[in-house]
Amino acid sequence: MALRTAILRHLRVPVTGSNQSQTGFLGSIRAFSSHDDHLSKQEVVDRVLDVVKCFPKVDPAKVTPEVHFQKDLGLDSLDTVEIVMAIEEEFKLEIPDKEADKIDSCPLAIEYVFNHPMSS
Repeated sequence: MALRTAILRHLRVPVTGSNQSQTGFLGSIRAFSSHDDHLSKQEVVDRVLDVVKCFPKVDPAKVTPEVHFQKDLGLDSLDTVEIVMAIEEEFKLEIPDKEADKIDSCPLAIEYVFNHPMSS
């Protein structure tokens, strides 16, 4: 036990100094993070609406932040899957199948993307 303590005391680096030096170190790490700035709600809304408007079977004039893919736009379930895949590609994220099955409208897509920590 004494040998272990002596080795650990030798290997450990004592943490001394002000909090500013620790913050400076963490700040330099955060500066390199690609997810430092989370998307604003309006950015997410605009980009989701753009994805939906660009879908070939959709009339862009009918697309609003409250639109339902099947009820309002007349899309079928396969079209909805394709829109969700396009949203994944737009925001560079992967939506698990269980979650993707629930996304059937712009509000749900917007909410999911906005709350996802890796969306960009």
